[in-house]
Amino acid sequence: MAHTRNTVVSFDNEPLILVDEQNQILGYDSKLACHQGQGQLHRAFSVFVFNSDNDLLLQQRSAMKPLWPLYWSNSCCSHPRRGEDDMASVKRRLKEELSISPHPKFLYRFRYKAVFGDAGAENELCSVYVARSDKKIILNENEVADCRYIAPEALDEELRQNAECFTPWFKLEWPLIRKKYWLQVESL
Repeated sequence: MAHTRNTVVSFDNEPLILVDEQNQILGYDSKLACHQGQGQLHRAFSVFVFNSDNDLLLQQRSAMKPLWPLYWSNSCCSHPRRGEDDMASVKRRLKEELSISPHPKFLYRFRYKAVFGDAGAENELCSVYVARSDKKIILNENEVADCRYIAPEALDEELRQNAECFTPWFKLEWPLIRKKYWLQVESL
């Protein structure tokens, strides 16, 4: 089990970046407003952190998350804030959530929308990154309930058997990484 800390790093009023499908900035709105109802299209990112054995660090989202609490997902995901470029936000969030500072590499960007009952929705233009780290993880328990490393083949099987335990964006991203971007992962 990783060590934990409980620093508050996420706020309902943090200004997220509203964009169109071509990633052009349209304005800004609070994180809370961006996720209400059907959601507003905004920038986001997902990071997949692998150890030296190519095992993926999975994160179980905190029970305090309004959307998909306690679901398993990629190593880290969040949003750039107003005035923050994507890479700076990725590095900030890896440090805030997991206490690691790897060197992420951009893979691809895609749009998705997912509704979580009456609680709200994700409506994101999401940039996907990969990184490698064997550093000790210190979880921010306000953001992360648990984490674990898993071999790619074991994760493929777990997704086949228990897909309902994973976030919707993860179920879109992982198969594409395995199919189209695995060489980039291995070359990290």
